[in-house]
Amino acid sequence: MNAEASAAGFASGYESGLRDGACEYLVRHLQPPAPLKRDSRVLYIPQGFEGIDQGIIEALRLTVREVYVADATRMAEQAALIRPDWVLVLNGLHVFPANHLQQVDTVRSLGIRTAIWFADDPYVTAETMYIAPRYDVVLTHELSTMQMYRERGCTKVVYMPLGVDHNRFKPMAVEEKYRSDVCFIGQAFWNRVEIFDALVPYLKTRKVFIAGGLWERMKRFKEMERFIRLGWLPVEETVKHYNGARVVINLHRTTEAGKDNKNVLNLPGRSINPRTYEILACGTMQLTDQREDLPHYFVPGLELDTYANTVELRNKLEFYLTHEEERRTMALRGLRRTLNDHSYLRRLQQIGEVLGW
Repeated sequence: MNAEASAAGFASGYESGLRDGACEYLVRHLQPPAPLKRDSRVLYIPQGFEGIDQGIIEALRLTVREVYVADATRMAEQAALIRPDWVLVLNGLHVFPANHLQQVDTVRSLGIRTAIWFADDPYVTAETMYIAPRYDVVLTHELSTMQMYRERGCTKVVYMPLGVDHNRFKPMAVEEKYRSDVCFIGQAFWNRVEIFDALVPYLKTRKVFIAGGLWERMKRFKEMERFIRLGWLPVEETVKHYNGARVVINLHRTTEAGKDNKNVLNLPGRSINPRTYEILACGTMQLTDQREDLPHYFVPGLELDTYANTVELRNKLEFYLTHEEERRTMALRGLRRTLNDHSYLRRLQQIGEVLGW
């Protein structure tokens, strides 16, 4: 028994060392050069998305001459004081004050250009359809909402995918307590509950980590309770669990109107979520459900893999958990692609070109 445990520990340590060393090499050798700063002054209004806002702020500081950050409640006040060239707002939802749109009108009346970057599309069309027309430029990561914004009177609508903050989501060595065969972190929306309930017989045979709210909705919650951490998981912990997982599942939430969302227009989900980038930025193998624009950003079957239904997900989990070299190689390809193409620095350079900073 001791010999078997020792051999298993050695094998696990050997595989972890291979992965950590390869990730470190890629991170060191794929650092992009600092771009020339554009001669613009930008006031940024964060949404409060910890995994996104800081990445955008740090990228802005490398992209433009002057960057200011203000709370949404003081947007108009700070814009009048600073007189930036542009006010860039992330999302404009949830924590934004009741007078948000009146503040936008005030900013525009000062001759200051405004842009909003929607990160929750298409799940909140009940609100964004009224917010978007008040801005000069609308950026959205979701293909399906673009025509809707144009029909609402928005004169400039730009498809702008999200990205990843490589200072937060990155490869790292982690303690044993963060290691798992299969990991999923996110809210238990009903489509996720259905799939994970169906996977219970397989997942019970593996070391699993699931985190997020509402997982009590599962019919077979009691059978999986020991694997589930209920409630919000801090970003720092999320990164460690991604790094410790052999496979991370990505499952986009349902867009069906009334099912855990405010997508009153029932627009489809065509674009990938930020989790797609964040998982791969940790140097971890990802299995994701399919979205139309995924092949524009990653090569399925090479840099990550996809599944169309629960049976295919279960079969691919088994394959990658029993084929270590294939799993590790795919994870490293995904990391390389993410480092090269999907940083917030790259996105802010694209935004700067679009907005003419």
